[in-house]
Parts: sequence; structure tokens; C-alpha cells
Amino acid sequence: MAITYKDAGVDIDIGNQAIKKIKSHVQSTYNQNVLTQIGAFGGAFLFDKDKYSQPVLVSSADGVGTKLIVAIKHNKHNTIGQCLVNHCVNDILALGARPLFFLDYFAAGKLNNDVFESVIEGLAKASRENGCVLIGGETAEMPGMYNNQDYDLSGTIVGVVEKDCILSKKPAQTGDLLIGLPSNGLHTNGYSLVRKVFEKDYKFSDYIDAFGQNLGDELLKIHKSYLPILDKIINKDWLHGVSHITGGGLVENTNRILPKGLELDVNWSAWERPELFSFIQEVGEVPEEDMRRTFNCGIGLVVIIAKDYIEEFMLHLELLNEKSFLIGTVK
Repeated sequence: MAITYKDAGVDIDIGNQAIKKIKSHVQSTYNQNVLTQIGAFGGAFLFDKDKYSQPVLVSSADGVGTKLIVAIKHNKHNTIGQCLVNHCVNDILALGARPLFFLDYFAAGKLNNDVFESVIEGLAKASRENGCVLIGGETAEMPGMYNNQDYDLSGTIVGVVEKDCILSKKPAQTGDLLIGLPSNGLHTNGYSLVRKVFEKDYKFSDYIDAFGQNLGDELLKIHKSYLPILDKIINKDWLHGVSHITGGGLVENTNRILPKGLELDVNWSAWERPELFSFIQEVGEVPEEDMRRTFNCGIGLVVIIAKDYIEEFMLHLELLNEKSFLIGTVK
């Protein structure tokens, strides 16, 4: 008996239909630098090198971890793509780079066009908000690798920074101040622990009074992009470092950008943790050390600035109506 590719679980026609459904979302991110259309074998981007003296391309690749499991089980997929783009934007922002373009990888056991479109819609929305082109990607149907309802998602971003403005060239110094910018929840880290904490007694559909919404919606809050906050000051000489608080927590991530011989002096009582983190710790009896190493605990980005410029930085945040916390110093 003849066996077709469709019999094996891969439907090329559904894949083609999926590409047609996302076309408008993807093209909504395009600018005059994009030279190819969706469906090309690669994405061509005309780089305007004349804008820069010594342009350095900065790239990063990441995923959203087991936050995907929450999205799948809660059947809410429109935020997960935004989380991915914003996470990658923050990673290259830590080097002082602004995004140029983004590529995604979406793989599923069985392609569900509605789910796929919802994810891509989120990718496109965050790309537009960050001035980034969603220039290409890969969509794979992989029966046997994933269950039918499961999918995986990752992305690669490419940005640019002037060579003289790379943040690693402006290292932190003794006496510099640590400014914490609030997170928008868990962002994209710690979900394996969170699912373990809640799996026995809670469902994602459970309404939690402390959050004013159900648990699933709280856990799927969008990973915040900090580019709009730092965009106008990222090249300031008094900005000595940016740390994106992801896996490993505040201390481990910020130590990554400190020169040898310096360390952090963090005041953990300088900010009040959002209710979600207290709820996780209480329900799961999670040790404080695990909280600090697993979660951002309410601080999504740490900015290191020269102490004499604290007023200028605070004025900048005030104009943007953004909150911050003085959470410590470099010693």
C-alpha cells in the first residue's frame, strides 16, 4: 500500500495555508531596508552602513522555555511571541545594540493554523514596537518529535551598535549605582519551578484575588522590552552597564558584566516584590536562595550608572513615567 507524506503526519497544503495566514502580520514589520518577500529562501536586508562610523553587528538566539507549556495548556498564544522578541531585544540591549531584524523558528507535532497565526501575530507586534523587522523564519511540522498540540518556539535577533559605544568598553567602577527597572512578572524564566509549585492544587483557569485575574493570564504576562526606556541614553558615557535579569537571577546576571575585582552590594529590601513572587514562595515553600537564583523577583533590568549622574537618569525616567529602584552599589 502506498504511503504519502500526509499519511506520515506532514501536510504540505496546511503549511502553505499557514504561510498565507501570517503574510500580513509579517509584512507589517517591513521597512525600506527589506529586499525580499515572505517565502524567499532567505531574508535580505539592506544595511545602511553610512549611518555608522564603525558598525558592529550584535546577535543573540533564545527561546521562552517552559512558558510554552503554560501557553499551550491555557490555550493562550498571542503573548508568547511578544515575550520572545522582547527577550532577545533586551539581550542585545545589554551590549548597547538596537535591533535590525528578527528570525523565528516554529515547530509543531501537528500544525494548527490558528495557534500559529496567533504566535506570529505576537512576534510581529513586538517587532513593530521595537523597530525591528520580522524578516524570516522556519516553520516545521514534526510528528513523532512533538505531540499534536505541542509546539516549540525560538528566535534569533541581529542588531547594531557603534564600536565605541559597546557597553563592555565602558566598564563599571567602584561607587557606581545599581538601578533596578521593574519587571512585568516572571518574564521568561523559572516556569519549570512554577509549574511544579502549582501542579497539585491549582489550575491555570483558577481566579486569584491577589492578581485580579486567573493564574494562567498572570503567568503569561508579556516579557517587557526595555529598549523604549534606554533608547535615548544608551550611548551616554555615564551608563556603565546593563544587565538583563534572566535565568540565574539578579546577582549572577549582573556579575557577568562586572570587571574582575568588583562585586555587587545589593539591598534586597529596596523594592517590594510583586504579589506573584510572594505567592509562589508561599505556596511552594520555596527557599529564599532559590527565589533569588531562579526569578527576577520584580527587577527585569539592572542599569549601572556613575553616581554623579543619578539626577540626570532619574529625570529621564520621570519624563517617560517609568519607575525605578536604587537597589545597591558596585564595590
